[in-house]
Amino acid sequence: MAIVEVKTPQFSESVTEGTLLTWKKKPGEAVAVDEILVEIETDKVVLEVPAPSAGVLAAVLKADGSTVASQEPIASIDTEGKAGAAPAAAAPAPAAAAPAPAAAAANKGDVAMPAAAKILAEKGLAATDVAGSGKDGRVTKGDALAASPKAAVAAPVAVPASPAVAKPLPAVAAPVAPNLGERPEQRVPMTRLRARVAERLLQSQSTNAILTTFNEVNMAPVMEMRKKFQEKFEKEHGVKLGFMSFFVKAAVAALKKYPVLNASVDGNDIVYHGYFDIGIAVGSPRGLVVPIIRNADQLSFADIEKTIAAFGQKAKDGKLSIDELTGGTFSISNGGTFGSMLSTPIINPPQSAILGVHATKDRAVVENGQVVVRPINYLAMSYDHRIIDGREAVLGLVTMKEALEDPARLLFDI
Repeated sequence: MAIVEVKTPQFSESVTEGTLLTWKKKPGEAVAVDEILVEIETDKVVLEVPAPSAGVLAAVLKADGSTVASQEPIASIDTEGKAGAAPAAAAPAPAAAAPAPAAAAANKGDVAMPAAAKILAEKGLAATDVAGSGKDGRVTKGDALAASPKAAVAAPVAVPASPAVAKPLPAVAAPVAPNLGERPEQRVPMTRLRARVAERLLQSQSTNAILTTFNEVNMAPVMEMRKKFQEKFEKEHGVKLGFMSFFVKAAVAALKKYPVLNASVDGNDIVYHGYFDIGIAVGSPRGLVVPIIRNADQLSFADIEKTIAAFGQKAKDGKLSIDELTGGTFSISNGGTFGSMLSTPIINPPQSAILGVHATKDRAVVENGQVVVRPINYLAMSYDHRIIDGREAVLGLVTMKEALEDPARLLFDI
């Protein structure tokens, strides 16, 4: 018997521990080299643990929902074992509740993507009921939407036999709560990402002197330019020309003009950053994440759009790396994609300012004494009043407004 240890990946310095989600293999089952055995959720990303060698999973040392550290042994593989044989020296795994539907599907090789899993749950379907068209047979959101709902009697929800039994964290969405009458309740533990976001938001509000300034922008010039060049842009660069690249460029223009908006507080010092790393808030099935566009001032419109598109896809698939989520000197949150009209965004520590973008709507405005209809977007910039005075904040937002209302300024850096 040749035993090979399976260890957790090396975590980054900012990550101290993680939570095992759901094992995709059971002791005694065959595994292939580099086959994903389990995923680990940290407060930033979900990491995959591949099999270091081919063979048979001999033992699982950490159960679903267990807390693990960096480089900690969590299982062992017998490289000479045969599938189906009882592990000779396998350490028994801690007792756990029955695996969630997503885990059962994973053991059969059919895994639903996070967005698809939620849709399948609403339709009463398991991942194994749908043919996946994604990579390695994964069930995509499109597959889930096209699947027909399953008319079946719901199985009773399993109740842990003892309070000491570890309850696995849900991989994507919690199972439907049992029918407790007209006032049902369900208690679900926060994911590590959700808990971390909550911690950082409270930290931001308790340590920053947050103030928000607003302005309105006539988006007609940007919309006209976008309409004029959309087809050629997409044909040339293979990506659509969106609005976010204009907002990123406008923000960079303001940060260059008023560097304190791009600064951060470190104790009693103000750190002025000579680079422009712009965080873009992205909603994912696991919660809010803010991947960073590095050196945004050096990127073209096409480069920015490609980067944002790649971040969006990675967020959906849970593939964003820790490096892509670390750092940033300024952030942009686009609540307009969900229909938000106005909001006061919360600063993303240790940054000192954040831009909130909202839905563009036709509104009546006065121009030259006449009431006219224009596509208006309300911009909101929250800033840390400890280091940013109202003058810099207001003028910085005005700079963004002027750049968006005359987008040719962005091309000539004026």
